[in-house]
Amino acid sequence: MSETLPDLTEDAFLGGQLRLKQKRSGHRAGHDAILLAAATEARAGDRVVDLGAGVGTAGLALARRVAGINLRLVEIDPELAELARANAAANAIAAEAIVLDVTADAQAFAANRLVPDSADIVMMNPPFNDSTRHRGSPDEARHIAHVATKETLDAWVHAARRILRSNGVLTLIWRADGIAEVLAALSRGFGSLSILPVHGEAERPANRLLVRAIKGGRAPTRLLPGLMLNEESGVPKKEVTDILEGRAALPLSES
Repeated sequence: MSETLPDLTEDAFLGGQLRLKQKRSGHRAGHDAILLAAATEARAGDRVVDLGAGVGTAGLALARRVAGINLRLVEIDPELAELARANAAANAIAAEAIVLDVTADAQAFAANRLVPDSADIVMMNPPFNDSTRHRGSPDEARHIAHVATKETLDAWVHAARRILRSNGVLTLIWRADGIAEVLAALSRGFGSLSILPVHGEAERPANRLLVRAIKGGRAPTRLLPGLMLNEESGVPKKEVTDILEGRAALPLSES
């Protein structure tokens, strides 16, 4: 993959600090993945698992910001997993790409050395569009990446809970009108939630939620002041530009 093939593009993220090849059609990485990375706290040596990694955008963006993490990229699509593997190598980031269905059982995870209580941090951007209200794409890969079933969030949270150590951290992004689903899914085994609403436009309801949860946490849930992506004029806010270009992160910790 030293050259960009006709069905691939090479795109710059984090202000050019990260260059990723991805498919020209189907699901393409965007702001959600970068915001998820910016909301994920990590330290050198942390064992980080990116569930549903796609071409590796969120996990690799985190690794670019925090050097020395032990990163594993989990993706169901073999072609995307291969792109994630190649993207990590092209950006000189140490990461392992694993072909695995996030909803697989514990035995399948263990076969890929993702055993219970083995991760410090899990980050995930699951398919979150409501299948009853969202017309899925005819592109199968795009449909799988975008459209959730009733069981999707519970299954993904269950997988994260299983592989996280006690007091390990889960960060996820979900659609804002699904906040009840998020709270219900995280009520089983997680606590100390910090929730950041993300607004695409001024004076409009939030359309995304960034959530940080602690396995076994007991602190009260915190609803943080919302993040507005754009000024009223439609121009991106400077703080958001700084985040998207890798100059700043999103503080979702309890401190």
